Amino acid sequence: MTSELIHRNQTPQFTHRNSDSAPHSNCHPKSTNRIGYMLRHRLPFLLVGVAIAAAFFHLLPSPSTAAAPHVSLLETNLALPTRRVLMEDHTEKKGRLPIGVKGKRQKRIVVTGGAGFVGSHLVDRLMERGHSVIVVDNFFTGRKENVLHHMGNPNFELIRHDVVEPILLEVDQIYHLACPASPVHYKFNPVKTIISFLHIFLPFFSIHSLGARFLLTSTSEVYGDPLQHPQAETYWGNVNPIGVRSCYDEGKRTAETLAMDYHRGAGIEVRIARIFNTYGPRMCIDDGRVVSNFVAQALRKEPLTVYGDGKQTRSFQYVSDLVEGLMRLMEGEHVGPFNLGNPGEFTMLELAQVVQETIDPNAKIEFRPNTEDDPHKRKPDISRANELLGWQPSVSLREGLPLMVSDFRQRLFADSKLTGAKSVA
Repeated sequence: MTSELIHRNQTPQFTHRNSDSAPHSNCHPKSTNRIGYMLRHRLPFLLVGVAIAAAFFHLLPSPSTAAAPHVSLLETNLALPTRRVLMEDHTEKKGRLPIGVKGKRQKRIVVTGGAGFVGSHLVDRLMERGHSVIVVDNFFTGRKENVLHHMGNPNFELIRHDVVEPILLEVDQIYHLACPASPVHYKFNPVKTIISFLHIFLPFFSIHSLGARFLLTSTSEVYGDPLQHPQAETYWGNVNPIGVRSCYDEGKRTAETLAMDYHRGAGIEVRIARIFNTYGPRMCIDDGRVVSNFVAQALRKEPLTVYGDGKQTRSFQYVSDLVEGLMRLMEGEHVGPFNLGNPGEFTMLELAQVVQETIDPNAKIEFRPNTEDDPHKRKPDISRANELLGWQPSVSLREGLPLMVSDFRQRLFADSKLTGAKSVA
């Protein structure tokens, strides 16, 4: 650089002294120096500038996909219809096989409420199939004992967590069962009950980006006190929106609405199951549901409490039938909703008689005033699940009830012996 400045300062003098020969003697060396300077000092900067510009225009979103500054995150996602296509292509590459077919790849699966009654049985089946299972449960109604036999298995994880708080997990499938299902539990904190249905959808954007499939366990309570019998999925229900049960009934209806809106608007892979009355081992003993009430009362030699005149009807499915239906729904290609229940219909008095026959024929029946908004009839139309999922229940009430009684007897009297031993000590 110094030599160039000296050369420029001396040029006028040299030209003045040798005006005839200056153009011929200095023209070629000067041009050569300038070209060399450009190559040595300025060409690298030019190349860097070109590279930066190319990268900028390559990464800049096109006007068709760029969201306006005022558009929300939800609206931005809804404006990307190609995401669902990409997700479906990703699903095809996985090669999802029909349920029961061997050779399926191991999936990473979350079961919220997986330490509860239904959730723990579902976890058992998923573990048997060789999947990696993560149980998320706050143990409000779930019990660690229900999944204790899986502890130490490298494919099993247990996380104590409330689903109303965000959690980030990379998984293939999500079975959402986390919700208090009995009147005793969901009426305990009705505000939190309905809020929990709203908060479970916070991670939906992560679900979308990961391509995970989400199964929502809804309920027959969305039909309320039905005016149609039996209830098909096309029936919109008859629900009291301000009653004591509405935190659960309307909460589940709201969850179904959100699930379908995310499915239609953002392409989330969703499955919806409407579960009817289910019974079996690991039910909470004093959860207020009619089957567990009758069984526990009969074993304790207490009267069987029947609310109202006992002529209201319910349908009862064994838990293994429900688990099979949930897995078929998750692995199938139909969104739903699907009724999952046993169409066998019993009045409360008939159920009490079956319990008497199974446990104690001398058990007495005690009538009490009926509870508010108690449905008069409940029976599922399962023709859709039968046709599209190939599912129907196989365990009758008289076959399944003794299995539940055996579990209740063991837990009740084991607890009694433990309490007695503590009092003696």
